[in-house]
Amino acid sequence: MPYGRGMTAAEDVRLVHVMRHGQVHNPGGVLYGRIEGFGLSNLGHEMAWRMGQYWAETPLTHLRCSPLQRAQETLEPTAARHAHLEITTDERVIEAANQFEGMVFGSGNKALRDPKMFWHMRNPLKPSWGEPYTEVATRMEAAILDAARDAGEGGQALVVSHQLPIWIARSAAEGRPFAHDPRRRECTLCSVTSFTVRDGLITAVSYAEPVADLLPVKRGRKFKVGT
Repeated sequence: MPYGRGMTAAEDVRLVHVMRHGQVHNPGGVLYGRIEGFGLSNLGHEMAWRMGQYWAETPLTHLRCSPLQRAQETLEPTAARHAHLEITTDERVIEAANQFEGMVFGSGNKALRDPKMFWHMRNPLKPSWGEPYTEVATRMEAAILDAARDAGEGGQALVVSHQLPIWIARSAAEGRPFAHDPRRRECTLCSVTSFTVRDGLITAVSYAEPVADLLPVKRGRKFKVGT
């Protein structure tokens, strides 16, 4: 996808803000992926409420959301402040499929040492343990462009999705390789990755962390791993 093209007065410019969901209630440490029933924790609800305030004065014209509970709950406070907008539930912005879904890794990443799972780890560049990055990029791009279309001329759409799909969509827009270290994704809880769409093309990306002060202890540099 083109990136960084200059703007002219005749161009139709729209913004699609893609927000990651808030913290999930997951005391068992399950890799929950697409499993039903994983909603927000108390902190996650606080994050969602703060995001409702964050978006209160933004002239949003379209709302779109992953079907998963944690994403729907994250959008609720914002949707309440923009009650005139209907929510489009979009399967294309759902979490990526993963063969390790439902497992508990625990100390030492025990699930990775299960011989039954070795075949799924044969190609980390694809990745062989889940939905190919190229497929994630394709569905996310299509959803972002549809959100831009539905936002209308000069409009702003808000989409709630998940860390990996958001990161892959950004990598595609910026022309970077899909293979990466998950610990270095710049996509914290309730962060906002905004895509500028000019004349039907994604041309620029920006990033913000509106609830950085609520984030739990971070691993590594500044990124928190999770779905």
